[in-house]
Amino acid sequence: MKKILLIRFSSIGDIVLTTPVVRCLKQQLPDAELHVLTKAVYRSIYAPNPYINKVYDLKGNMKELIAELREEHYDFIVDLHKNWRSLRIRQALHRPSASFPKLDFRKFLYTKLKLGHLPKVHIVDRYFKAVERLHVHNDGQGLDFFFNEGDELHYEDLPETFREGFVAIVIGGQHATKILPEDKVVEVINALDAAVILVGGPEDAARGERIKQKVGSYVGNSCGSLTVGQSASLLQLADAVITNDTGMMHIAAALRKPIVSVWGNTVPEFGMYPYLPQSMTPAAIVENKNLGCRPCHKLGYAKCPKGHFNCMNSLSPMEIAEKTKAGLISGSCSGTSGN
Repeated sequence: MKKILLIRFSSIGDIVLTTPVVRCLKQQLPDAELHVLTKAVYRSIYAPNPYINKVYDLKGNMKELIAELREEHYDFIVDLHKNWRSLRIRQALHRPSASFPKLDFRKFLYTKLKLGHLPKVHIVDRYFKAVERLHVHNDGQGLDFFFNEGDELHYEDLPETFREGFVAIVIGGQHATKILPEDKVVEVINALDAAVILVGGPEDAARGERIKQKVGSYVGNSCGSLTVGQSASLLQLADAVITNDTGMMHIAAALRKPIVSVWGNTVPEFGMYPYLPQSMTPAAIVENKNLGCRPCHKLGYAKCPKGHFNCMNSLSPMEIAEKTKAGLISGSCSGTSGN
């Protein structure tokens, strides 16, 4: 095998979840040249990965991109996105290829009709189905995350309040129904009795500031002031991470952090829970398993379709805090629970 193209367009978390396949391809086929195709906005996640030889950006002109990829004469294509665009590229290149079981129809039945069940297989392990023909197997070492130059932060870069340690709380998310409400975050912080830094994007900055004002000076708000890589570095410095079901959750897993993951309208059964090395204790999961309306969507909504948002509003801030404290003591946040 001389040259392989791996396709994954988006998004942050999904790209991080492909890194075990990237690593195992390169380590188990050391003579192969590995290229990756992704969206330009996510190039910075793949670019510093030492197992990747070249990164291609998904361009507006698909014909030009396909012509460029044809010049590479790939021996095999690994499709870890599996949508119409990746299928078009595979068909246009006329090279041997494989993908993975995406389970979209089974997820539809599960979310909309509450029929059937999903296999207890993480998406990372499903990704490895795409490389079975290459005799590449999962090494069980978990996810990878590599920093671009200039992204890494150090304790001395932080305000003095946080240099002796802190808990990072990821308050953002792509969909509102995956985000722990503001008042719940305040209660979690009050129950933690520890220094906390809030992590999120520009869209979370105002909410982060409100949380900070409600709690006190031992809370820092980094939302909107850091790049994705810098936010990841902040998680690396944290003693533990509390996070919604979002891309930063997977970055925290890649950095081997003690994690408490908080679940709203989505469920771990979708196969997207924190994926840690086999040698580590699984991350703690806090969710309400007793709601007939959950999961309501494989991704999420701008607001609760039922209006009550009980998947998040029924969660116990004290439970989240206690699981985080347990992780701080043991070095890993273990266990699952359902209200």
